[in-house]
Amino acid sequence: MSETNPAATAAMSADAAPHRYTAAVAAEIEARWQDFWDAEGTYAAPNPSGDLAGDPELAAKPKKFIMDMFPYPSGAGLHVGHPLGYIATDVFARFQRMTGHNVLHTLGFDAFGLPAEQYAVQTGTHPRVSTEANIENMKAQLRRLGLGHDKRRSFATIDPDYYKWTQWIFVQIFNSWYDTEAKKARPISELVAQFESGERAVPGGRPWSALSANERADILGEYRLAYASDAPVNWCPGLGTVLANEEVTADGRSERGNFPVFKAKLRQWNMRITAYADRLLDDLEALDWPEAIKLQQRNWIGRSEGARVDFPIDGERITIFTTRQDTLFGATYMVLAPEHPLVEKFTPQEWPEGTHEVWTGGHATPAEAVAAYRAQAASKSDVERQAEAKDKTGVFTGAYATNPVNGERIPVFIADYVLMGYGTGAIMAVPAHDTRDFAFARAFELPIRCVVEPTDGRGTDTSAWEDAFVSYDATIVNSAGADVSLDGLGVVEAKARITDWLERSGIGEGTVNFRLRDWLFSRQRYWGEPFPIVYGEDGIAHALPESMLPLELPEVEDYSPRTFDPDDANTQPETPLSRNEDWVDVTLDLGDGPKKYRRETNTMPNWAGSCWYELRYLDPHNSEKLVDPDIERYWMGPREGQPHGGVDLYVGGAEHAVLHLLYARFWSKVLYDLGHVSSAEPFHKLFNQGMIQAFVYRDGRGIAVPVAEVEERDGAYYYQGEKVSRLLGKMGKSLKNAVTPDEICAEYGADTLRLYEMAMGPLDVSRPWDTRAVVGQFRLLQRLWRNIVDEATGEVTVVDAEPDEDTLRALHKAIDGVRGDLEGMRFNTAIAKVTELNNHLTKVGGPVSRSVADALVLLVAPLAPHIAEELWRRLGHTGSVVHQDFPVADPAYVVDETVTCVVQIKGKVKARLEVSPGISEAELEKAALADEKVVAALGGAGIRKVIVRAPKLVNIVPA
Repeated sequence: MSETNPAATAAMSADAAPHRYTAAVAAEIEARWQDFWDAEGTYAAPNPSGDLAGDPELAAKPKKFIMDMFPYPSGAGLHVGHPLGYIATDVFARFQRMTGHNVLHTLGFDAFGLPAEQYAVQTGTHPRVSTEANIENMKAQLRRLGLGHDKRRSFATIDPDYYKWTQWIFVQIFNSWYDTEAKKARPISELVAQFESGERAVPGGRPWSALSANERADILGEYRLAYASDAPVNWCPGLGTVLANEEVTADGRSERGNFPVFKAKLRQWNMRITAYADRLLDDLEALDWPEAIKLQQRNWIGRSEGARVDFPIDGERITIFTTRQDTLFGATYMVLAPEHPLVEKFTPQEWPEGTHEVWTGGHATPAEAVAAYRAQAASKSDVERQAEAKDKTGVFTGAYATNPVNGERIPVFIADYVLMGYGTGAIMAVPAHDTRDFAFARAFELPIRCVVEPTDGRGTDTSAWEDAFVSYDATIVNSAGADVSLDGLGVVEAKARITDWLERSGIGEGTVNFRLRDWLFSRQRYWGEPFPIVYGEDGIAHALPESMLPLELPEVEDYSPRTFDPDDANTQPETPLSRNEDWVDVTLDLGDGPKKYRRETNTMPNWAGSCWYELRYLDPHNSEKLVDPDIERYWMGPREGQPHGGVDLYVGGAEHAVLHLLYARFWSKVLYDLGHVSSAEPFHKLFNQGMIQAFVYRDGRGIAVPVAEVEERDGAYYYQGEKVSRLLGKMGKSLKNAVTPDEICAEYGADTLRLYEMAMGPLDVSRPWDTRAVVGQFRLLQRLWRNIVDEATGEVTVVDAEPDEDTLRALHKAIDGVRGDLEGMRFNTAIAKVTELNNHLTKVGGPVSRSVADALVLLVAPLAPHIAEELWRRLGHTGSVVHQDFPVADPAYVVDETVTCVVQIKGKVKARLEVSPGISEAELEKAALADEKVVAALGGAGIRKVIVRAPKLVNIVPA
């Protein structure tokens, strides 16, 4: 048996079909049309110029603003999982253009942040150099996919012309306060005017004019939406920077670098996002977002209705927030967060007489016990501290507070299960009715008093209880004092009565609390936006005027913050900018003559640039305004169905459910309140695409091995002779399973890659990558090409004859189905319908009708634009396929000529009838009863009832 030479076979095939659609042909076609689109500005979206009435053609078109989540340009480049969302938005944008929309679709780069800085530290390459190189590489990879972006609108957050406006927005936020009566942000100058006129009382009671500059600054700092304060932060010595809660893993380590993170008190910039908590919650209702994302935001904001209660202690008070004020009589101790500012103030020098040994933690004095426990708590993450573990830790502070409802002295502990980030950082502990308090009370031998009568038969004697009794559907007991009694009331009634009593007594009030904390906005890094803030010699912070923006990053020799022993919590940040004295110390004229100032040496977090980038896409070259109001209103303003305005479609991963999306919503609302934009929300419709996964192969040590070198034998997998495990997971360079789009484009072409990624399954579902399956979509394109182009001559083979009726029906059903699927972003089923039509034409054989070929190419155009553009031109058309009208189905051909009607007797099928889709119920009943199979099955029996569901079902019930 002779062996076949693959190279010779390929050469023979090429000789027989020199014009076949191959990877080489695809590469030539794709490069040529990409150059054409760039040269012609095919994807440029026009902005309105002034009143749309002066531009009737644009005014007649509906607009569609489509966005992808900001990509970060990694040095590793793209793998095939990254473009999934980009291809999907491109397909959708192309379809919208073909259905008459003015489409804005572009892409920029989120380029500040820690990865580039760490790379700079390791290699000595300036972050700008490496980041710009990464951007150029990513641009080339994305261009090869044929994405229809308006490249005039692209930018990177590291462009000074961009971050000038990021800094400008920060200044607007700094110079604003939230008016709780008007429920909106207002300029800080209006608050100052209220203090000056006496319309608003000055805290402390003194006249505004009598206050020093520092006293005024301190008061305004309590109102500003951007403010600096000493606050508990997540300090990571190993990175030399402070981290947001969301950048700390569940085991208390940095998300990047896996270093230990500690609690520390540092002066940091914050954004008062908590002022917008109610609006951030309420406005979710009108957004077209996945319910799961809305739920995550609601949970993160965490609105709770309850009461604020003051517990007297040494002539002052500890304030707590509780949602169960009905259980106040059951509070037998208090717990403060270890970081609570009152802990040191009320900690005595010696243990009070009668202190239980278990309360002291084995320490000689309360101060020693508190210091040791604080150090222990600082090494844990918030997630660890809130874990529902039975083993509770804590220590007695040596202080006692007074329960205001019954006058009892109750001990005050610190414990890590109470956080400063929620409520007031202090709780009243009601161990009989809270699981965590119960566990703590058992561990520390504290009283457990039942004040909510159990409904499970356990009784009110808590000595034998194994856990707390928690219920809202029960009766209050043991809750009577000199001034108020709750006994016999239900929970709801008891809450109302005790809240009223607290307010009348002046020791509390009904209130709403939020889990949401203000946004920590400082980073001790170099590669970020500099704060447009300087400090006078008196320490007062001043915002730079717009004329001094952008404040550009200086060149520095050492990019890294000073890092420390990762396990040493007793350290302080030192930022790279602080080492550049020539930049830090400046003389400026801020309107009152030249003075010496010191610049802020922290930088903004990487979230800053992505909080408003949708606005820059609208008007990217405007150097005078953040955005032209008419342009912003056109693309993002409120309209029917979109009461808060925003981007029409925003596509990205669900991992940004809280951070980016919440921060961007906050900035949008501030800008809206101040009159800079007409849209109160940045993104009206959100779609979360799934993930492209890949198999990860690991050896016996658990180390990933190169997927390309793994062999499969008898259902098992081997690497270099050693058996390895296989698990479906993420795709990435570190997992040695990454496939680059460049590889697939080189082997099959970009159109094939686009089709394969869209055909893998529903867009919102994760799916496994299989390189071997890509060829299926390549063959679809080859059959499409073959139906229009002669592979031997390269000539177009279509004819001007009318298609037969079967082909017309196949065509219009495909048009109808594909149109609906593309509108609904069901790209996988759209491709299936195109495939079905193409297969029909192949099966029929012979030359394809020109009208059918034209329609088929237009159906394919959003999905595989390069081959569609090529075939459109070969079919004799001159205009680009990008702006052609998408085909419209003829309803007469969409409806089937006949449908099958099932006839049942006693629920069993006895006959099938081919009937008209429009047949009436009366006609269908008559036809069913006349059918000979039905007549035979009835056997002369009478009929009690006939149920007709035209045109597909008749159910006969015999007498």
